[in-house]
Amino acid sequence: MTEAEVDVRAPDPVDWGTARRVARFVTGREPLADSYLAGSLTADFDALTVQAEALVSDYTGLRAPGHVSARVLDRRDWVDSNIASMRRLLSPLMERFAERLARNPLAPVSRHVAAGELGLLLGYLSQRVLGQYDLLVPDDPRGDAVYYVGANVLGLEKRFAFRPRDFRLWIAIHEVTHRAQFTGVPWMREYFLSLVHETLRLVDPDPSTFFRAVSQAVEEMRRGRNPLDEGGLVALFATPEQRGVLAKVQALMSLLEGHGNVVMSELGRRHVAGEERMERVLQQRRKAVGIAAQLQKLLGLEQKMRQYEVGERFVRGVMDSAGARSVDMAWVGPENLPSIVELDDPAAWLRRVTPASAHRVGG
Repeated sequence: MTEAEVDVRAPDPVDWGTARRVARFVTGREPLADSYLAGSLTADFDALTVQAEALVSDYTGLRAPGHVSARVLDRRDWVDSNIASMRRLLSPLMERFAERLARNPLAPVSRHVAAGELGLLLGYLSQRVLGQYDLLVPDDPRGDAVYYVGANVLGLEKRFAFRPRDFRLWIAIHEVTHRAQFTGVPWMREYFLSLVHETLRLVDPDPSTFFRAVSQAVEEMRRGRNPLDEGGLVALFATPEQRGVLAKVQALMSLLEGHGNVVMSELGRRHVAGEERMERVLQQRRKAVGIAAQLQKLLGLEQKMRQYEVGERFVRGVMDSAGARSVDMAWVGPENLPSIVELDDPAAWLRRVTPASAHRVGG
């Protein structure tokens, strides 16, 4: 290896160690995490996740292969797990940025800035997330990973006097539904990751892209519009080509989140005592105000909150028009997924994907 080859090598554009330390600092501590109430979490989620999988499979018809594995994490463990997943997902992008920044004298500063922003985001989310299906976990003989953040689950149970077994089953139903979507639909996981990789491929590591985006944002503000309204910082820096891919990602995630909410609600009514109050609490919890609302807008999290609402309206519109299993047409192939426009017009989507023979039968 020559000296020149050594010189062009650079660490990742994100200082992951710093990101981890910042996130762990922001996570805070939930006093109940160390109480006797935490003792039942692992046993409960082990059993309830298996129960939820059976309920979801019967209701949706999506049969997830293999075995589901429930893991109760604290907030810091959740941060570590998500940093590991992000590093795997972003590895190709990090290599491209590292090449560009290898000889940049400001690279050490930018690495720490990026790490601080990422750490802030993960730390903030770690205080709020209840469960998560991690589709980026490598093959694991113990089965797919469904995570539950024990401290946050306990905090809501205590604050709102939820019955623990019911609340935990309700959460498990939602996360297991996501597992069923990504593994019970044979093409879904690879299609989703292909969209993410396409988005990352289109990212321009040239710093001038940043300055162009800032100029566009200033112009938007002069016109009286908030440049962060449509997707936060990610959309702000996106090129027209990237926006096309992002629209596909947003449409897909709206469908999956909406479908997950509908399944959670329908099965909750049948099997979870107090489901209606739990749903009201979580809906209110998503509506941040004040500084939290501005942070969500900045990071694009507000867009994710809208995904729940738009996706759920779409799925319920489809079900009301054509029956509870009519949404199954979306699982036939990527070409059957609703577009951003169709999410607001379930009838148009049904007309497009319903076989001509069904139209003739329906008269």
